[in-house]
Amino acid sequence: MRPNAVTASERRLRIVLPAGIFPPDIGGPASYVPRIAEALVARGHSLEVVALADDPNAGGVFPFPVRRIRRRMPRIPRMIETIQSICGLAGAADLIYANGLFIEAAIAAGLAGKPLVMKVVGDWAWERARNQAVESPTVEEFQARRQPLRWEMIKWLRTMVSGRADLIIAPSRYLAGIISAWGIPTSKIKTIYNAVEVFPDPPPVSLPPFRGRTLITVARLVPWKRIDALIEWLSVRSDLRLLVIGDGPERSNLESLATQSGAADRVVFTGNVSRQQVMAYLQASDLFVLNSDYEGLPHVVLEAYAAGVPVVATSVGGTDEVMENGNNGFVVPPRQMDRMAEAVDRLLSDDALRAVVADNARRTLHSRFRWETLVEQTEGTLMAVLAERKSRP
Repeated sequence: MRPNAVTASERRLRIVLPAGIFPPDIGGPASYVPRIAEALVARGHSLEVVALADDPNAGGVFPFPVRRIRRRMPRIPRMIETIQSICGLAGAADLIYANGLFIEAAIAAGLAGKPLVMKVVGDWAWERARNQAVESPTVEEFQARRQPLRWEMIKWLRTMVSGRADLIIAPSRYLAGIISAWGIPTSKIKTIYNAVEVFPDPPPVSLPPFRGRTLITVARLVPWKRIDALIEWLSVRSDLRLLVIGDGPERSNLESLATQSGAADRVVFTGNVSRQQVMAYLQASDLFVLNSDYEGLPHVVLEAYAAGVPVVATSVGGTDEVMENGNNGFVVPPRQMDRMAEAVDRLLSDDALRAVVADNARRTLHSRFRWETLVEQTEGTLMAVLAERKSRP
């Protein structure tokens, strides 16, 4: 599909954008969705968001309507309400661009007879298994090995739903390979790298006085981010404190762990904050750490690049497509806190190295992960999908 195959009458799209998370939630999709929506609106397209929310009355001013559905509703009534909302909006739209809520979006697209594009940033079947299983496989093992019947059924559902999409956008080559392994034809998968907009420096945040160095991690608080391991390590490092930016189902467990390990006075949980505040916290920190077991492509690493804070991250998923070890950050094997500690100490002990790494990271951001490129590629892809659907007999 080629963007230049689009006719003049198709230059303005009417889009419905379902999203599983949306501000004030924290996470890659919650950062991406409002910004791509704003960029598309600025280019003359009209767009409406349907999103799950802890608070349906959450604030925020956006140049497009946002219909929030209560996340904590029972699953079936919530799915019915979500399908009805997407389907109702889709009637007057050209296509659905789903950034989550894929089952609901696929059903609504079928009912409304509209094209469906999905942006897939992870394997939601594996995420459910990881959240609920006592012992869970890695995302690669989950794809390759037969799982208990319950999870095999969910894998089948994931593949069936994904197959309903006209096109799937993946944020990394790694994730495109994972999706292809589900049985999705490579012709229906397009890689568009994540990117961040570079804004003027935000007003500084005020942190409690501390004589040591400040580490920061930004994430939805879920098991595979392995923030628990960071807290356990911090319990024996009185010279370090950790800012944990974000919220999620693991927050209470992590707060309890910080107390039990004796690190509660050096682990600061902020909950969900605005993107401007995220950037301010990043700039107030000495080092960004990402200790994940899995990343499709870590959008937050790009945000750290933009903030000028050096990064240490685990070599998982699409991270290696963003980071070059020793050049624009340090990459360490997953589940090896000794290697994480070694990289952290090396950077914190060498001001000149931190400056070089941060400068190289900015160069990487500007050369390979430009926001304008992402917007142009996304817009062109959506237009091409619509044009191809219209060209069918």
